[in-house]
Amino acid sequence: CSDETMRFPIFEGILQKIQKKGKTAEETEEKFASYWPRNIQIIFGPPGSGKGTHGPKIEELLSTPQLSTGDMLRAAVVAQTEVGKRADKVMKAGGLVSDEIVVDIIKERINEKDCKFGFLLDGFPRTLAQAKALDELLVSEGACVTKVISLEVPDDVLEERICGRWIHKSSGRSYHITFAPPKSMKLDGDGKPIFESMKDDETGEPLIQRADDTPEALVKRLQGYHNETVPILEHYQTKGVVRTVNANQDPRKVWGEVHKALKRK
Repeated sequence: CSDETMRFPIFEGILQKIQKKGKTAEETEEKFASYWPRNIQIIFGPPGSGKGTHGPKIEELLSTPQLSTGDMLRAAVVAQTEVGKRADKVMKAGGLVSDEIVVDIIKERINEKDCKFGFLLDGFPRTLAQAKALDELLVSEGACVTKVISLEVPDDVLEERICGRWIHKSSGRSYHITFAPPKSMKLDGDGKPIFESMKDDETGEPLIQRADDTPEALVKRLQGYHNETVPILEHYQTKGVVRTVNANQDPRKVWGEVHKALKRK
């Protein structure tokens, strides 16, 4: 299917006509779920591009859940579903969960009631092989990926965003030495933050930097992201569903571009 076949969950005029015929809201929803294609989207973006900001907004706008591979995997293991048990066994043995297991976990999750109108994938697919496996899964129900949102930010900007992040471990509160510094922050002669001065505003407890929020680690993360993502975007560009968004601007303007990209026209 193509971008032109994408449908959002509710068409007001059709909904009113159906309800005038005495259908309940539940019956109406079931009709849409049964006869209209699901709105299936993917959001891509390197670390620090704003997926965590704009993903939930897409979820709220379209009333379709944002699905993270990690969250789905953990939920399946906790629930001890059949595929969850398979994944748990692999992880306990120190192995990597195969594409087959990941796709089975996604298949299980998207059959849940909250996905009947569609869903937003975050963190999957990570490889071209996974993208093709996802396409095969969706084809089995006559569906397809209807939109791919790619958040674009220059690598040098990402370094400033990510390497300036500090967090309060127990609460998850996040700070940034340029955009949101803690009140306690002091700088040394080179303009760099003094480690001992980095403390949480609310508790006064020390802040930490994640091990992968360093320039050295970021270079590897971005290289891996670009190497894996470019082939996936090229794959979906041939289907006419990719929309790029300039995520190197004010968050409100970024959301404006995302919102526009979600529309069919």
